[in-house]
Amino acid sequence: MSNTDADADTEPGTGEASDEHGLRTPIVAVLGHVDHGKTSLLDKVRGSAVIEGEAGAITQHIGATAVPLDVISDISGRLVDPTDFDLPGLLFIDTPGHHSFSTLRARGGALADIAILVVDVNDGFQPQTLEAIDILRRTQTPFIVAANKVDTTPGWNPNPDTPIQESMDEQSNNATDRLNEALYEIIGELSDQGFSADMYWRVQNFQRNVGVVPVSAETGEGIPDLLAVLMGLSQRYMKEEMEIDVAGPGAGTVLEVKDERGFGTTLDVVLYDGTVRKGDTIVVGGVEDPIVTEVRALLQPRPLAEIRTENRFEQVEEVGAAAGIKIAAPDLDDAMAGAPVRVVRDRPVEEVIADVEAEIAEIEVETAEEGVVVKADTLGSLEAIADALEEAEIPIVRAEVGDVAPRDIAVASTANDPKHEVILAFNVEILADAEQRAREQDVRIFEQDVIYQLVDDYEEFVEGIERSQQEQVLDKITRPCRFRVLEDHVFRQSSPAVVGVEVLSGTLKRNSRVVKWEGNEPTRVGQLKSIQDEGENIDELRAGNRAAVSIDGPTVGRQIEEGDELWTEIPEKHAKILEQELREDIPSDEIEALSQYLEKHRKVDPFWGK
Repeated sequence: MSNTDADADTEPGTGEASDEHGLRTPIVAVLGHVDHGKTSLLDKVRGSAVIEGEAGAITQHIGATAVPLDVISDISGRLVDPTDFDLPGLLFIDTPGHHSFSTLRARGGALADIAILVVDVNDGFQPQTLEAIDILRRTQTPFIVAANKVDTTPGWNPNPDTPIQESMDEQSNNATDRLNEALYEIIGELSDQGFSADMYWRVQNFQRNVGVVPVSAETGEGIPDLLAVLMGLSQRYMKEEMEIDVAGPGAGTVLEVKDERGFGTTLDVVLYDGTVRKGDTIVVGGVEDPIVTEVRALLQPRPLAEIRTENRFEQVEEVGAAAGIKIAAPDLDDAMAGAPVRVVRDRPVEEVIADVEAEIAEIEVETAEEGVVVKADTLGSLEAIADALEEAEIPIVRAEVGDVAPRDIAVASTANDPKHEVILAFNVEILADAEQRAREQDVRIFEQDVIYQLVDDYEEFVEGIERSQQEQVLDKITRPCRFRVLEDHVFRQSSPAVVGVEVLSGTLKRNSRVVKWEGNEPTRVGQLKSIQDEGENIDELRAGNRAAVSIDGPTVGRQIEEGDELWTEIPEKHAKILEQELREDIPSDEIEALSQYLEKHRKVDPFWGK
């Protein structure tokens, strides 16, 4: 919207108002589990708004849709009296989900002023619902719950686009009971997460309680209520925060960095404060350092009726908050999604650079000497992943915004631990040459667009490595065993002695050295060469089993006797590893044999095997 347009001060989020200070549009984000209806809900709000408003009342921004107060009042009917409000309407962020939400940062919190958490009434809370709640809690963003798909309640009779209580009054008792049951299930799940909640019409104080709004994105039922609650909450609790210096230097957040034909690299920005004008000097957070550049063009989508593929945008001279706008400027290749954008105007450029650096520093991920490499689509998601990894005690060696490139493979391949020869890629591309190098260097890349799933996949991988490492170690370690020579089971007296044995505790393995305790001293009697069970050679014999064994070294009747208790000799170093590192990986009877063996040694040397 250019500043030459008439009525510039009456449209939400665009133009410069006559008064220096004004109220901006609250910014609304939509979160929830996949398939719970986030996109349908946004589409319904936009669709209803387009139907209600004459052409041009709804302004499509870059990455956002502005719905003015009069259109909200038309959709909501008696629920919204426009004379009760002085906020100009609502600005909905168009990309639903955590990515956009975590991208949308402003001054150390979330850029969204308020969020809608969409929950399917049939499904209740799912993993991503919990993840969304986690982000809302961490950023302290107020939210309401849209309990979606009420129209799928068995026996439901749709009343398109009506307020939800009116529609519920029209339903059979059966349908209402079923819906209430599902809604109270959701209220219970919110309570489990530490949030007090109730149906929105019962909530007295929205700062203390979460309002639940039953809706159907399919039929439009409850949409009037949803918009009314969002307007009411914003007006009542956020009016002060919406006060901005309309003509002041603009401040915003980068939603996306995109190549646009004819303009080169551009920024899709949500502006939440002040104004940005063509020709302004701006500072943008970059991969290495902040970028200082000049606005060449401000682009907005053409009105729906005029969109032609070859010319999708129109240029404007200036834009005021809150708005979604595309900025074309030189040197934007290294700009980061999620980074701050600041207009310099009449301040020293160094001061603005320092502000941008300070805001990015808040998101800096703590890295360790050793750890995994993390790549994410935006600064906000990088921060959210870093938090999730810290909680799971997974160290990070490098964390950056951007696609997986060969240099990331180089970093991961130098890890000292195979568990860290890994890249966790969240919602980003893997460049072709990086993929090939990863195969050559044996670097594992995990790709996901759900944070908890990324962490789960990695933890599963680590468990697999640890299991095989333990198995390898166990294979090389001498296992504890106490066994007895059976009476009347001497098959050969010597060279080698062949006798029948029974394992009392532990695991008897081929090629083990055998000792006999005499007093407090173990005497080595020979080496167990083979184990035969019913004529078949076997590698090991477990507790409670009997077999014939050949032992090189002793003669029966001299060094060993029928009925003798014998032991596998355990080197001290092995005993230490078994006791301190592998205790949980060996069966309880082996632990018993080990404890008895250690006890015998420690009578003479209390520190043996420690």
